[in-house]
Amino acid sequence: MPNQTSVTEFLLLGFYDFQELQILHFVVFLLIYLAALVGNLLIFMVIAFDHHLHTPMYFFLMNLSVLDLGSISVTVPKSMANSLMNTRSISYAGCVAQVFFLLFLLGSDFSLLTVMAYDRYVAICQPLHYDTMMNSRACVQMAGSAWISGILFSVLHTGNTFALTFCGGNMVDQFFCEIPQLLKLTCSDSYLSEVGVIVFTVCLVLGCFVFMIVSYVQIFKSVLRIPSEQGQHKAFSTCLPHLSVVSLFVCTGAFAYLKPTSSSPSALDLVVAVLYSVLPPVMNPIIYSMRNKEIKAALRRLTGCR
Repeated sequence: MPNQTSVTEFLLLGFYDFQELQILHFVVFLLIYLAALVGNLLIFMVIAFDHHLHTPMYFFLMNLSVLDLGSISVTVPKSMANSLMNTRSISYAGCVAQVFFLLFLLGSDFSLLTVMAYDRYVAICQPLHYDTMMNSRACVQMAGSAWISGILFSVLHTGNTFALTFCGGNMVDQFFCEIPQLLKLTCSDSYLSEVGVIVFTVCLVLGCFVFMIVSYVQIFKSVLRIPSEQGQHKAFSTCLPHLSVVSLFVCTGAFAYLKPTSSSPSALDLVVAVLYSVLPPVMNPIIYSMRNKEIKAALRRLTGCR
């Protein structure tokens, strides 16, 4: 029976069973990756080079773009390479690295979304204190805390997962190394510790989510007290993109990690993994720029278009 020390590589099943779709898989993932790359780089460059956008909200959005670009780069290029070369292997060290960086980036992403909710709360509910509470030093500290919390989250989960004994072979029923699928390969009496960590993490995530919900309840109360309809619309337009991104991230991630894992490869597992690991980095630039007049104006200034 294989144990942890005998596993030198993992086999990523993913789309491998559908050999006739390998090229289509490569093309689709390439287009998705290029869309995420272009969208997030544009957001980053527009904010970095336009002084009109050097505000706390856009500073956090720039950080979010970096995290999104990193998270999709951890999984999609490897899956594309495997499809192109008609292989499915990933080394043990590569799997560890993939899990670590993906959890680090996703954990930081969620922490940053929580910070962004606080930023919107202060901006709308306490506007007179906004410049004092959200000064440049405070913003850097908040963003840094989000990144550090992601590292701690990732170290905890990655270390705990790969400290387990793998008794169920090395075939991962996913297109990247995903913890729920890796736990299926561990001994029945050793995976409970990681399940406990996942439960603890879910409690923390729910706590942050409740904080965001409470923040938005207060925000909506304040917005509805604004006398002018134009003022209400402007306030809502700065909050709805963030609320959309949070909903997309939390719903897809929660479904992926809380639903019971199937004993055999499932198309639903693949779809859910794509939804939480691939879709948000592609959609976030669209959501934040689609109805954001400041981003559009800055983009026109950057490209020289009128």
